[in-house]
Amino acid sequence: MGKNRLEAFSDGVLAIILTIMVLEMKVPHGATFAALVPVAPVFLSYILSFVYLGIYWNNHHHMLHLVDKVSGGILWANLHLLFWLSLLPFTTGWMGENHFAPAAMFLYGLNLLCCAIAYVILQNLIIRFQGAQSRLAHAVSADVKGKISPLLYLLGIGSSFVSSWLAGAFYIATACMWLIPDRRVEREVMTRSKD
Repeated sequence: MGKNRLEAFSDGVLAIILTIMVLEMKVPHGATFAALVPVAPVFLSYILSFVYLGIYWNNHHHMLHLVDKVSGGILWANLHLLFWLSLLPFTTGWMGENHFAPAAMFLYGLNLLCCAIAYVILQNLIIRFQGAQSRLAHAVSADVKGKISPLLYLLGIGSSFVSSWLAGAFYIATACMWLIPDRRVEREVMTRSKD
């Protein structure tokens, strides 16, 4: 079957997730800049999660450019990814509202780890469906960032009860690593568009 519905549905779900996240931010009751200080943790956690959702949307978009057809298993794997991404508004809100408390940092990191695992499952199912010689398989063959990310999430999760700031540093470092879309996939997309 074609991939168009999977792309459209994924884009719609991600748009709803972003909308939910921004609606969770409450306007302060004061009219001074000092009134913004209490909501700063909520805003900072929103920025981090917005970046993460942007990273997933961008990489998902690039990956699907290398896909012609999808299977039922790929549809379910995509839903699995969307499930974990849909929990980001909750874990983001809990983290921000509780000023980066250890338990909230732990759960946020666990959510990020589950998103990463779900993305890898989706990617691997696509490669299995398309074959080992597919462009996607070629593009992600030496996936260094994909192997480092879960380790950084685990370090963040493990350090969340020692230092919330250290845990946050691991989560931010991982996001920074992925800010630029996967160049290998991007090269394959560009090569394909020239064909």
